[in-house]
Amino acid sequence: MSYEVSNGKESRIRLLVADDHKIVREGLVSLLNEQQDIDVIGEAGNGREAVALASRLHPDVIIMDISMPLMNGDEATRQIKKLIPEIHIIALSMFEEEEMLQKMFRAGAEGYVLKTAPSAQLLAAIRGK
Repeated sequence: MSYEVSNGKESRIRLLVADDHKIVREGLVSLLNEQQDIDVIGEAGNGREAVALASRLHPDVIIMDISMPLMNGDEATRQIKKLIPEIHIIALSMFEEEEMLQKMFRAGAEGYVLKTAPSAQLLAAIRGK
């Protein structure tokens, strides 16, 4: 994953957080706002909202929960990748089952991080490392 370079510096990563649990979104946004190279540009509470915001804001990366109301994460991922294939999507889930992981990868996600993982793992996935 690479981002535009201007004046010899990498630009900041524009990120959208999609999770139906407000407290999880707030925690993620707080963690991400502490990072020098990440700008949180939007939050979605369901899959439909994630698709609409992705379409409007064109983030570089989306952190996508799998289990959400109105539209689940894999369907939202599929629709976003169809509209804007260059957006990188990282699934963030409490589900450890291989079936869920494969479902998100088939939909177009580039990464999968468990909610039980250390924050460094999520940050590395966002940065493409």
